Amino acid sequence: MNALKMLPALTAIAATLVLSGAAVAQEKKDQADVKYHAAPSALASVPMVESRNPKAPPMTQAEFDQARTIYFQRCAGCHGVLRKGATGKPLTPDITIGKGTDYLKVFIAYGSPAGMPNWQTSGEMSEQEVDVMARYIQHDAPTPPEFSMADTKATWKVIVPPEKRPTKKMNNFNIKNIFSTTLRDTGEVALIDGDTKKIINIVKTGYAVHISRTSASGRYLYVIGRDAKINMIDLWMEKPDNVAEVRVGLEARSVETSKFKGFEDKLAIAGSYWPPQYTIMKGDTLEPLKIVSTRGNTVDKQEYHPEPRVASIVASHFKPEFVVNVKETGQTLLVDYSNIDALKVTTIGTARFLHDGGFDSTKRYFMVAANQSNKIAAVDLKEGKLTKLIDVGKIPHPGRGANFLHPTFGPVWSTGHLGDETISLIGTDPVKHPGNAFKVVQTLKGQGGGSLFLKSHPKSQHLYVDTPLNPEPGLSQSVAVYNIKALDKGYKVLPIAEWAGLKDDGAKRVVQPEFNVAGDEVWFSVWSAKNKESAIVVVDDKTLTLKAVIKDPRLITPTGKFNVHNTQHDIY
Repeated sequence: MNALKMLPALTAIAATLVLSGAAVAQEKKDQADVKYHAAPSALASVPMVESRNPKAPPMTQAEFDQARTIYFQRCAGCHGVLRKGATGKPLTPDITIGKGTDYLKVFIAYGSPAGMPNWQTSGEMSEQEVDVMARYIQHDAPTPPEFSMADTKATWKVIVPPEKRPTKKMNNFNIKNIFSTTLRDTGEVALIDGDTKKIINIVKTGYAVHISRTSASGRYLYVIGRDAKINMIDLWMEKPDNVAEVRVGLEARSVETSKFKGFEDKLAIAGSYWPPQYTIMKGDTLEPLKIVSTRGNTVDKQEYHPEPRVASIVASHFKPEFVVNVKETGQTLLVDYSNIDALKVTTIGTARFLHDGGFDSTKRYFMVAANQSNKIAAVDLKEGKLTKLIDVGKIPHPGRGANFLHPTFGPVWSTGHLGDETISLIGTDPVKHPGNAFKVVQTLKGQGGGSLFLKSHPKSQHLYVDTPLNPEPGLSQSVAVYNIKALDKGYKVLPIAEWAGLKDDGAKRVVQPEFNVAGDEVWFSVWSAKNKESAIVVVDDKTLTLKAVIKDPRLITPTGKFNVHNTQHDIY
């Protein structure tokens, strides 16, 4: 038997060997990142331009359609819509055809220690599906359509015009303490009264809402789904509900509103994954005003990238600017919205694979995670420049991060990680603590990797860290809590999922601590599958004991929660 014919068998043996011993432990750590990026894309069912490569192995139309669906469900998050590479390697025909179908089948089936999942041996793909995928990635990537201003305007709908909305608050709810809670798999958000713990309304939205943002005035709530649909909710209505909606593309993650003095509630902005662009809209109606592409060159190799997705967006408190973070190119854009007809954009090279982030306690510095680069970029929004790139742990994922006053090092901002168990504390005060500024001053050891969010509050003495994507149920179903005044003593584990008292055997992943307006309660989502019971657990921050459990048949796959006041004022 020649070497070429032996390749599949040899590769299979090698894959099995590298996934044994120490590599198994590393693979478990990598699973959190794989789970995060492998979330289904909203592009799975979008009609696309298809082109078959004559050099690639043949496929029937049914096989091609099957493979395309699998790709957007499993693979696009890492390898990109166009397969040009993102956090994963490129999978274009100039690379894959040379590897051959047999090699690709083994690689897909067994995975690699570098982070490629073992799709077949884990039971997540059948042998037939692996064969189809090995042939599919040798063909040209089907291209989704662009999304123009005309396309955007065709989706724009004003449900209640501004002149027909209330002129004063028409309900008795404590709006500051409402929690906008994502019901991931139903395409809804639950508005929950933080005082009574009762659901005010279930509002129809886009699929898998990624974030909720509050307008500068606190009246309007903007939510965006993975399908790029934005819903604008008026909290002054007798029963808060949608007043406008629009789609800004085919897949998206971020939305924000203007916060600078004189521009409150005037404008909104949303960033898209596909097409790679951002859209500026009127703040009171979501009427689309301007679309700007983010395609361009990477910060490191200065190479053109056709698919640089817009990750997080925040509104500066120092200037009339939106801070737009472009994932694949590693560019942070300061978009001056004072005159959108003569738009001025400051481009700051930070680090590739920008994701989420938040402000320091002064709101001058934006701390954004470049997750696959294992760095945090500190951007000075007053001076409009990069302050520093800070090395942290493996695959930082802070959410908005957590600010608190460290007893030794002064003000710090913190992040957890998807890829390891550490929590990095970064000094943020260059005036009174210049020796500690913009470097990791302390590294805490947490329960494990797979952390998505951590949170504190100016009135709290605790730091809460979740681990919902950790493969160990005991870790994904609990949270670690640190006493800020005694960080060296380690953490206390709160069994949040156990406290929820759910009846069935769902995943019960505990995700996203969120404080109430008073800063004395912390809310957690206990997230199970769509057909399983889920809940919200409320913890007393002073005593770290169970305070309430919110259960309702309508609370299906609850994930992110956003307190109106804390979101409005960027308190975390």
